Amino acid sequence: MKKLSFLMMLALMLVLAACGGAEDPADPADDGADTGEEAEGGETTREFTDIAIMTGGEQGTYFPLGAALANNIINAHVENVDAASFASGASVVNINGLVDGDADIALVQNDVAYYASEGLHMFEEDGALEGFQGIATLYPEVVQIITAADSGIATVEDLVGKRVAVGDLGSGAEINARQILEIHDITYDDINEEYMGFGDAANGIQDGNIDAAFITAGLPTGAVEALKASKDINVVEISSDKVAELADAYPYYTEFTIPGDTYGTEDTTTAAVLAMLAVSTDMDEDLVYDITKAMFENTEAFSNAHQQGTNITLDTALDGMSIEVHPGAQRFFDEQ
Repeated sequence: MKKLSFLMMLALMLVLAACGGAEDPADPADDGADTGEEAEGGETTREFTDIAIMTGGEQGTYFPLGAALANNIINAHVENVDAASFASGASVVNINGLVDGDADIALVQNDVAYYASEGLHMFEEDGALEGFQGIATLYPEVVQIITAADSGIATVEDLVGKRVAVGDLGSGAEINARQILEIHDITYDDINEEYMGFGDAANGIQDGNIDAAFITAGLPTGAVEALKASKDINVVEISSDKVAELADAYPYYTEFTIPGDTYGTEDTTTAAVLAMLAVSTDMDEDLVYDITKAMFENTEAFSNAHQQGTNITLDTALDGMSIEVHPGAQRFFDEQ
């Protein structure tokens, strides 16, 4: 009897094991690291995700707006996401950051994004880049040629022979500088170019080490405001005829007037492009949808961070969009 009882117990144990008493570690559905947890109502929550946002120099416009996007919009209104923003060399560096996987979202100029997607100008050597798409356009990026009021520089032609800060090497501002000089028949051979960010350029004008600086950013730009606080400045005009010539050659430029009360100067005609938000093509469609939705439901976070944030609106979100829109963002816009 004891032997029979033992055999019956052994058989029962084998039956229980065959009915699923042990997990199959090879089943991906049982791997909690690969799937979200099921919430009440059958919905699946998002896995916890880190997002890196590349902005620009700390005294530019990208930096505070990128910080607002990370901290006051994404972290505050998108579940299971931890976003962090970082200073960078801006547009060209940021596009490469998206392509290389160093960033998930980046602020860039719409002209630079187009050049990257088509393999033009500064991207010609490596060819067209892939791996990034648009979320939305944001606000005008204004080309500002800043000098000390006593510099004697009144026109673009007066930059010949001068020490000119043209932006970080390969940045959007630096490309703008090249193109604007070009339509005035000026090259770097005609000036003493200095590659530096906005803050360093402003300090250079303050110290007398730089005669002029090309700065492409939203108004007002922190570096220019800081300079204005300690030194009288001048904003060099680009004539309407030259802006039209520039736009013929590079279609993402438009004419823009810098109001005199921006920096305490006279109204000044110049050129502008558009700032936009780009995203890695690999980012999950639902996540991009949620980020886009959070942005346009909480635009006050942008306006609280910088004056240019008031120009970020749903009505203009696709104006001047120069590259393909990410499906997640497009889905949001299609629903409006």
